[in-house]
Amino acid sequence: MSNGNSPEDERPIEDVSQDVSEDRSEDVSEEARPSIGRALQQARIAAGLTVDDITTATRVRIAIVHAIEADDFTPCGGDVYARGHIRTLAKAVGLDPAALLAQFDADHGGRPAPTPAAPLFEAERIRPERRGPNWTAAMVAAIVAVIGFVGFTFVKGGDDGGNEVSVAEGSQPSAGESASPSAKPKKPADPKPDPTDSAIAAAPRDKVTVKISATDDPSWISVKDHNGRLLFDGLLKQGDSKTFQDNEKVDLVLGNAGAIQLYVNGKKIEDDFQPGSVERLTYTKGDPQVG
Repeated sequence: MSNGNSPEDERPIEDVSQDVSEDRSEDVSEEARPSIGRALQQARIAAGLTVDDITTATRVRIAIVHAIEADDFTPCGGDVYARGHIRTLAKAVGLDPAALLAQFDADHGGRPAPTPAAPLFEAERIRPERRGPNWTAAMVAAIVAVIGFVGFTFVKGGDDGGNEVSVAEGSQPSAGESASPSAKPKKPADPKPDPTDSAIAAAPRDKVTVKISATDDPSWISVKDHNGRLLFDGLLKQGDSKTFQDNEKVDLVLGNAGAIQLYVNGKKIEDDFQPGSVERLTYTKGDPQVG
């Protein structure tokens, strides 16, 4: 017949006393175990290190080291950072980080769940920035188009009618030509005019006409009209001639002036140009003043 006692109450007295002694020994061992901060502080002092030494070695700020040694983990900014600081300080003072971390997890509700990798490492998708129209490129394209049109117009000679410049090839009148000895004399009924006189008669009075002939050697020449437009820029070979006309003036650059013979408005220019010399000349409708 049962007297109302449970099976546990019927255990021998020796077993009950043994369980009580084991529980007391565990409580004593837990009470005797130092806290995390105290363990780190004692290990630091035993190693002969100061807080400044620990800060220099671990890069953990002095305030955080003091707080951890006082078992205040609030300045760490969270359990994850606190565990990292504990691990770093334990290695610096020669303690096993695993035991201290296990103690920390037991005191703070267990080890925190691992943070999913995707939010930490997933690259942020950057939306393409909407760009407005590129006005600079459009302006450059317009300027290039205008320059191309103007250049094409100049090449085609598309000036107004009043500024047209005519360039004609002509033969150089030879001053030294003489009749062949075998030629029979002819009756001078209608003598030919002097080449200069013919050029004067052919040259319009309302324009400036310049004829350039390379008599002795080739010469580089450059010719511009009154607007500064380039009429010719190149080599005039020996024996070649070119004629240029403008309403107001003609600018010349002669690279080998000594090899050039000039006729301006039908008159021969008697300048003593030296071979190889460079001459810059300008002629107008009234030139030459002295023919």
